[in-house]
Amino acid sequence: MSVLTVVLFIVGLALLLVGADVMVRGASAIAVRFGISPLIIGLTVVSLGTSAPEIAVSFTSALRGETDVAIGNVVGSNIFNVLGILGVTALVAPLIVQRQLIRLDVPVMILASVAAYLLARDGVVSMLDGFGLILGALIYIGLLVRVSRKSPTAAADVDPTPPYLRRLPIQLLFIVVGLVMLVFGSRWLIDGATTFARLLGVSDLIIGLTIIAAGTSLPELATSVIAAAKGERDIAVGNVVGSNILNLLLVLGATAAISPQGVPVAAEAIRFDIPVMLAVAFACLPSFITGSVVSRAEGAFFVAYYVIYTVFLVLTSQKSESAELFSDAVFWFALPLTVVVVLFALVQDLRRRGRPPLA
Repeated sequence: MSVLTVVLFIVGLALLLVGADVMVRGASAIAVRFGISPLIIGLTVVSLGTSAPEIAVSFTSALRGETDVAIGNVVGSNIFNVLGILGVTALVAPLIVQRQLIRLDVPVMILASVAAYLLARDGVVSMLDGFGLILGALIYIGLLVRVSRKSPTAAADVDPTPPYLRRLPIQLLFIVVGLVMLVFGSRWLIDGATTFARLLGVSDLIIGLTIIAAGTSLPELATSVIAAAKGERDIAVGNVVGSNILNLLLVLGATAAISPQGVPVAAEAIRFDIPVMLAVAFACLPSFITGSVVSRAEGAFFVAYYVIYTVFLVLTSQKSESAELFSDAVFWFALPLTVVVVLFALVQDLRRRGRPPLA
């Protein structure tokens, strides 16, 4: 392994993170300039900005024919967003869940996850499938605009734009510079990750699901943890949910749409990783409903499951004899325990609200 490969990988990741931050600053300033509400800025501009690394990596991977990296990046990022980011953020501070997230955004995330699974079952997310997912993204954004108009927020609630970003040419320059950094960063990150995969004998799919997925999700992690530490805990949850929706509808959709052959999906991803992503999306709903708060205990469960998922991927990739034993332990012990805990939390929440639990 050459020193240049390691340097390019690190520099590529740094460019992705800095480029996403620069682009978000420019885009947010323009949104404020034209009177777009904070709700739309948070769930679209900020979520899209923190998803920019996933977009850059998936686009570059698809154009270079490295489709396992592209699909692994999207699926792995969504799993990491919920289990890793929400888990760690809830450990920092219990997360408040707004009613809109329970009524609109989380159901949309679940529907998008189901749609991605169904579209991938035949082994490819086709160009037509991609345009369908993009249409879903546009419909979702339209719903956000409609909700925003029903509950307008005063302009005084919007944080003032920093002085250096109050001129339109500077705002446009930030967006252009951010995009350039994303393009070069994604290229170097993929080159380094592919080299690592070949040297370690690990598949591109595993690298996409782990290293690249976690790396490109660092903007969401930083945004959510900082928001929770500042007491803006609803923003922390909204950022993760919005990013997951855009990853599936926009990132995966656009990646498939630009590829004439679509995005092939590996059999192991259809059999294991995408169902895990789907289960994680469903797991959000009971966690969010129970008192409209993601507690520290639930955060610990999320983090533990992400560790279990990652360990399983590593054991499987190394064809370890422990993989089957580990899988059985998860299936027969960890999952039933989780179901019991979730059901207990739901029953307790219903009792607190004075309603008898459903039979």
